[in-house]
Amino acid sequence: MHNFNAGPSILPKSVFEEAARSLLDFNGTGLSILEIGHRTPLFQAVIDEAVALLRAHMELLPEQEVLFLHGGASTQFMQVPMNLLDEKARAAYTDTGVWASKAIKEAKLFGGVDVVCSSKEANYTFLPKEWTVDPSAAYLHLTTNNTIYGTQWQDLSLFYEKGVPLVADMSSDILSRRVDFSKYGLIYAGAQKNIGAAGVNIVVVNKNMLGKVSRPLPTMMDYRAHIEAGSLLNTPPVFSIYVCLLTLRWLKEVGGITHIEKENERKAKLLYDTIDSIPLFRPTVAKEDRSRMNVCFVMEDPALEAAFLALCKEEGMVGVKGHRSVGGFRASLYNALPYESVVAFTELMKQFAERKG
Repeated sequence: MHNFNAGPSILPKSVFEEAARSLLDFNGTGLSILEIGHRTPLFQAVIDEAVALLRAHMELLPEQEVLFLHGGASTQFMQVPMNLLDEKARAAYTDTGVWASKAIKEAKLFGGVDVVCSSKEANYTFLPKEWTVDPSAAYLHLTTNNTIYGTQWQDLSLFYEKGVPLVADMSSDILSRRVDFSKYGLIYAGAQKNIGAAGVNIVVVNKNMLGKVSRPLPTMMDYRAHIEAGSLLNTPPVFSIYVCLLTLRWLKEVGGITHIEKENERKAKLLYDTIDSIPLFRPTVAKEDRSRMNVCFVMEDPALEAAFLALCKEEGMVGVKGHRSVGGFRASLYNALPYESVVAFTELMKQFAERKG
């Protein structure tokens, strides 16, 4: 099987194997990872190592705190403005897809929102390049990679020059390429693409940004409370955090972000070059904005799409059906997907094109 699912997505085989063993016997304790107490030294060692590895991979500043939280990235659509956007203040948002638009909707519940750019009218097939931000904005929000539409901000320095604190949803490309993570006031990412299993959300927040809103915050929504409790304010998603730890270990073992970025570039280049070389297929987004994580494309003759999808299923190519907003096909090339899977997929594309002329 070749797993191109957009998420929950493929994980390294070694992570599955170790996680499976831990379900019966965690670290030789005779207990399952599912039943160890979250406030025991056993689990404290897990979360401490996971935080340390994430800090090392991302080269974080001392003032950037790492949290493992419930609720997925979607909860952050409201938790971010609740903590950072005062009622009379304004935040800047880039509208580049479904998840960005959902984040905008939630932010409007807490303060003013300026949508500084949008490609909605073009069905998010490109990323706007010319736009400005009010320097008094509380923060500027971006979605670094748009899973559904297959676009990705390639030059993030565009945001560094805006002069306001940056908030980034990195759910679908975190740890896939070298990024100056120290430039961000807050980063959030659902784990189920490049970090681990579904059920936990990673938040990296500069603590100097907190405590500046006038509204009272519910304890469970206050980042400061979670920082003080070391992500143990309530019972955390223990197993999901453990899978994150195993995945972060794997990333270190294979050579870290520097190595994985080269592999991701190699995979994406092979697939895009194949699409560009076969007239039967057509990519759906502007070339300069193509995502290395989610490759979206359609067929020039839509009547052939069902046949190609059936062939993919027959040959063990899983998760390649495109999102309904775009149609066609989507192949997700997350960190753990081996190059060999992309080779197999591109060979299948070539064979199909030869059969159909």
